[in-house]
Amino acid sequence: MDRENKKIKEILSSLSKQDFENNVDLHIHSSFSDGKLSPYELLNDAKNKGFKLIAIADHNTVDGYKTDILNNEMILTAIEFDCWYKGVLVHILGYGINVEDKELLRYCAKNKKETEADIVRLFNHRHPKDVINAIHHAGGAAVLAHPACYWAINLDNFVKSLIDIGLDGIEVYYPYRRHRGIIKFHKAATVEKIAQKYSLIKTGGSDSHGEIEKIF
Repeated sequence: MDRENKKIKEILSSLSKQDFENNVDLHIHSSFSDGKLSPYELLNDAKNKGFKLIAIADHNTVDGYKTDILNNEMILTAIEFDCWYKGVLVHILGYGINVEDKELLRYCAKNKKETEADIVRLFNHRHPKDVINAIHHAGGAAVLAHPACYWAINLDNFVKSLIDIGLDGIEVYYPYRRHRGIIKFHKAATVEKIAQKYSLIKTGGSDSHGEIEKIF
């Protein structure tokens, strides 16, 4: 999968802050997890609003890609895994994945509740190292979602330890709205400095659970 891994990393690295501010959203949820709209509705909404690239990153499932949206050039395959790491619930995004990869599917939800119910998702037993390895096996890149929300005395050390087990990127462009703004423990500027320090891929997304919306 080295060729696929390299390709998705090149695609993600080619996106700029301006892209994420204007017409790229790589963190959207559909009705296949806890979002309100179907993948088709999200795709049409993105087209109507002039977006050029989106990723539907449902919680612990790729079922939303079991449709012909998979063949649309505006869509980048994605997933958002719940994991526990050092006593913290973290979310790892996987981009450019083969949604039929058996190793990846091992870590996916077994029922709908594991994709939407917060209390159920809290009791998962996934570890970031296993999830990152599965994402890589599926040809994808692993990215840490909304990093400013993690309770870590030293976010730099926390991220570095994830890099040591294979993390490729970090979600730098994120709005921290609603409850994510309430549980925000670090500054967005800190996240960007960490990304630059370790030459991580920088991604961004709205984390929308409804219509497509601008990050900023």
